[in-house]
Amino acid sequence: MQNLKLPVTISPSRSAQRRLVCEGVFKLSDMTRLLAECESRSEYVQVSVKFDVDELGLTVMSGSSSTLVALTCQRCNESFDKALEVDFTFSPAKNEEAAEKIPSYYDVVELDENGEVNLRELVEEELMLAIPLIPRHNIQDCSADADSVWGELPEELEKPNPFDLLKQLK
Repeated sequence: MQNLKLPVTISPSRSAQRRLVCEGVFKLSDMTRLLAECESRSEYVQVSVKFDVDELGLTVMSGSSSTLVALTCQRCNESFDKALEVDFTFSPAKNEEAAEKIPSYYDVVELDENGEVNLRELVEEELMLAIPLIPRHNIQDCSADADSVWGELPEELEKPNPFDLLKQLK
């Protein structure tokens, strides 16, 4: 597959009228906010976006993106590779008033003053949301002590229930 560079900004309404389908890449090195959270393991982010008009007459941008990054395991502090894959569906809005009229099954994206959307920022934000809150290896792949127990007290340290005395009085 040829790695075609996608436009950074695009007009969703004009693209939807033409039923445009964009498939290509963004350079991962251009996504500085994403790289502040993880390390690059791939040169590109693969992106596929389809522009359409739904039955309500709303402009719809739907698609997917994927890339490979390195995260730090929170159990063992070692780096591991993670494939970030996201699917998205947006409907653009000119302002907040127009955004309130868009059905809840679409995510809303605001248009800039030229009626365009920054596609690279949109994809970057979606990939950032795909990063796990607590990144970690699968338990069988992690070098940390897998036998450790978290959040449970040993039985000898458990205190008796103070309300057991009330049961005896009853």
